[in-house]
Amino acid sequence: MATWKELHTPARPEELSGLTSGDRVSLSGVVYTARDVAHQRLVARLEAGQPLPFDLENQALFYVGPSPTPPGKIIGSCGPTTSSRLDVYTPALLAKGLKIMIGKGPRSPQVVAAIRRYQAAYLVATGGAAALLAQCVKEAALVAYPDLGPEAIYRLEVERMPLIVAVDPQGRDLFAQDNPSNK
Repeated sequence: MATWKELHTPARPEELSGLTSGDRVSLSGVVYTARDVAHQRLVARLEAGQPLPFDLENQALFYVGPSPTPPGKIIGSCGPTTSSRLDVYTPALLAKGLKIMIGKGPRSPQVVAAIRRYQAAYLVATGGAAALLAQCVKEAALVAYPDLGPEAIYRLEVERMPLIVAVDPQGRDLFAQDNPSNK
């Protein structure tokens, strides 16, 4: 039975370099949430030469828009969204130091190449496990774009979030048919 690798944020190069596509990881630390419009706004700020609302260096982005927070809870259910919708924005964010992305589904060849170039990692969460993932969130705080409601950027403190490495820093892609890690 495969073991779980511990991964922490902010990401450390030695932790990332030890990842292989298909590895199961347990992620702890700070994770920022961002979906489509938040990504669009972040990249627009970069293109305008404006600072981002938080430092991307060695950070993680979780492609999620949590459901409303029930009374007495830290966050509502928080399942991953389809990552390919964010591919147009991803290389620019990786160039600014982003190291971990969390979502679901395959990424474009351009994003896989950027992950390899910037020595980052793309992790996938199991779709349909939103309530389980919410249990990993220990703190949640609004960071930017409150007008986006649940799709605003939040800073989450997560503990032992179960994920799978889909694209490792060497560019091995779990979704690629010719990936030796699939055998």
